[in-house]
Amino acid sequence: MTNTAAMTALQTLSMTNNSLEDTQNAISTGYRVADAKDNAAYWSISTTMRSDNMSMSAVKDSLGIGAATVDTAYTGLDSAKDVLNEIKAKLTTATQEGVDRTKVQDEISQLQEQLKSIADSASFSGQNWLSVDSSASGYNASKTMVANFARDASGALSLGSINVDTSKLTLYDANNNGTGILNGGVGGNTSANGVTDGTNTAATATAATVSMGSSTTGLTLDVNDTISFDVAIGTGTTAKVVTIDQALVNSTLGVTDGTIAGATAMASVMNAALTAAGVAATATASTAGALSLSTTATGTGTTITVSNTDADAGIAVSTIDITGASVTQADIKKYIAAVDTAISKVTAGASTLGAIQNRLDLQTTFVSNLMDTIDKGVGTLVDADMTEESTRLKALQTQQQLGVQALSIANSSSQTLLSLFR
Repeated sequence: MTNTAAMTALQTLSMTNNSLEDTQNAISTGYRVADAKDNAAYWSISTTMRSDNMSMSAVKDSLGIGAATVDTAYTGLDSAKDVLNEIKAKLTTATQEGVDRTKVQDEISQLQEQLKSIADSASFSGQNWLSVDSSASGYNASKTMVANFARDASGALSLGSINVDTSKLTLYDANNNGTGILNGGVGGNTSANGVTDGTNTAATATAATVSMGSSTTGLTLDVNDTISFDVAIGTGTTAKVVTIDQALVNSTLGVTDGTIAGATAMASVMNAALTAAGVAATATASTAGALSLSTTATGTGTTITVSNTDADAGIAVSTIDITGASVTQADIKKYIAAVDTAISKVTAGASTLGAIQNRLDLQTTFVSNLMDTIDKGVGTLVDADMTEESTRLKALQTQQQLGVQALSIANSSSQTLLSLFR
């Protein structure tokens, strides 16, 4: 009733068949861990890392798009630099006596049009960093490119980015108050920022003080920007001209770009300008940002007068015109200086983009290598060793044949009992 030998042989054959099935699956799929049941821990790790690698692939694509956008902007700036050099050369030619300025201006006008064409054409996938409208809804000068994808020890995900401040690259800004390098003027300031005309006479034996307005927002003066005003102390005295320019701002505040951060900084700059002009007055700023100018002399009837306030917003390269009858040699020299400043700004912008290009190349290479490393790591966990699996397959097939024969022998051994009934 019970054939123990056959039962043992059947169990052995079943185990061999199961092992053979696993080996055949590994050979057909290429994985020794193809499903969670094969090894739950390794399957979980490999599934997560494959998902992360897909995200890394998207990051690599994003880096490619970012690199193309940066390359486009760099090409535009590099071309603009060459055209600006041409304009600078034409203006230098115009300083020569007897030169037909009309003909020179015709050439300059064409070069100005070429600059606009370069800026408008420097667009990739709808992004243009050289020709913008800062007044448009949703405009943001800071551009972000996804650079990396990371998972920390707790499993939290994070995205790294490379940021580009395009405000220092923009050649043309359609906004009337924009600061495009070529059409916003070199600097583009439109007010004296806290300097207004006014007169005050001391009623008692105190210093006369005149309110000069408010300077709470600050401003930046470029190399061709100036703020000037006349100051006269005492009735009937000759006014002295006080001038503020970028060089004065930099030396007074210890900055390099002519930035005046607010009222307190403006008061410091004014005091330096007053000293340079030989004016016996002191500028102060209130906590609310109001500026005032006081005489150092005291006495009833002492008068201080601020007049002829003027803010020169610089020169827009895009509108330079040397054909006017009032244009002097000095004016053309200012134009040359403005173009030279624009060249410096364009060169600085191209240099910044060049550094970003290099970083994008390095990051793209790193991401590509990292993806390969992750693939190798996942393969170590779940890939089948085909040499080992093929050897195991041959052995299991042999064991299967032996198991079938053993089962056949075990089944036939009980049949010998039939001979007793013959």
